[in-house]
Amino acid sequence: MIKKNSGFTLIELIIVVAILGIIAAIAVPNYMENTRQTKRTDAMSTLVQLAQAMERYYTVNYTYEGAAAGGNDTGAPAASTFGQTQSPATGSAAYNLTISAASPSDFTLSATPTGAQASDRCGTLTLTNTNVRGDGAAPGVQCWR
Repeated sequence: MIKKNSGFTLIELIIVVAILGIIAAIAVPNYMENTRQTKRTDAMSTLVQLAQAMERYYTVNYTYEGAAAGGNDTGAPAASTFGQTQSPATGSAAYNLTISAASPSDFTLSATPTGAQASDRCGTLTLTNTNVRGDGAAPGVQCWR
């Protein structure tokens, strides 16, 4: 009587592991880029909200100066101006929000990547009172869409 073996051979298992490795090598970087892009989009939205808060501050005070914490012109936004100093608002910060420059008639806001987001290709995002949007990306890279 001949006994027939059933199961997988070693070569079949190696082929399956190789295929899974190739799929993972493609999927993981795409997932990480999508995660960075989502956090970047949230920071852009938060910068626009901070710009709106700065406009409300200007409506009351007739200047953009003094909107930062401690009545300073630059730095983290004061809680009374905008209650958020990071993006996302809760949890681990992906971006730190700051008022980079403020004068009586204009301002520049920044979202600086931090932690795992620091390797993002777009770098520091900026927004001015005239809606000029900037970033630290290489030429030709579209970050603000």
